[in-house]
Amino acid sequence: MILLTGSSGFLGKTLKSYFNQLGLEVKTLGRRIEDDYVVDLSKDQPISVKFPFDCVVHCAGKAHSVPKTALERKAFFDVNVLGTQNLLLGIEKSGWLPKSFVLISTVAVYGQETGQLINEESPLLASDAYGSSKIQAEELVKDWCKKHHIICTILRLPLIAGPNPPGNLQAMIRGIKKGYYFNIAGGNAKKSMVLAQDVAEVIPRAALIGGTYNLTDGIHPKFSELSELIAHQLDKSKPSNIPLWLAKLMALAGNILGDKSPINNSKLKKITSDLTFNDTHARKNLAWAPKSVIKEFSIA
Repeated sequence: MILLTGSSGFLGKTLKSYFNQLGLEVKTLGRRIEDDYVVDLSKDQPISVKFPFDCVVHCAGKAHSVPKTALERKAFFDVNVLGTQNLLLGIEKSGWLPKSFVLISTVAVYGQETGQLINEESPLLASDAYGSSKIQAEELVKDWCKKHHIICTILRLPLIAGPNPPGNLQAMIRGIKKGYYFNIAGGNAKKSMVLAQDVAEVIPRAALIGGTYNLTDGIHPKFSELSELIAHQLDKSKPSNIPLWLAKLMALAGNILGDKSPINNSKLKKITSDLTFNDTHARKNLAWAPKSVIKEFSIA
């Protein structure tokens, strides 16, 4: 039996569907009235959960936004850190302990904007609200699992692809659909991605083994490849390209306008730089054999 948090989110829906396909009994915990256990983990502990779950998959979390105020930054701490802590304490007080605990984390914990094939041994340098809150959540889970002799699995995910995705991928889809998306300098920068379905399929195996893993498709698509795939599925023309020299001029103007500008020097560096992660550890220990995002991704 599995206790799943965050089942209403993009990845959580995929996890629940796959677990059900396997014939596993899944109970959900979250803020929706449809959840089996209704609780806001950022505020309360789920002390009513008394079933002997074999595995807890903690998928709930706050992402896909850039905080602009102290209150917005605190929201990341409340959901990702306090929420994790309340879940762990609630389990402890309920009188049952799972055999395994799986935390859905992020490659944002490395705090890198550029780099190639960053592995799990790299330092966790994130200082932004999202990345730093996930570092703290990882530490809480590791310490708690060690204390109670529970198999601990942490999955660090990059951009997740699947039908109707959120975040930056949804922004790209929307931009291509409305005709205002452009590749820059040929769109040759590579970014690690992973299919939501592949993440779901590895969890039952990873939960029995434990460890910390980056999960990617191992191919790391270019912006140009991804945007052309989306344009094809939307029956739109291939996105246009802005040459680097022009993008640099636009970035200079954007520096003056501030964060509201669609491009500035910082954003240009991210767009034109590779950021990829090494998943060799998962391939060796979890028999991780993901599918290509470019070959399998469907936007709807």
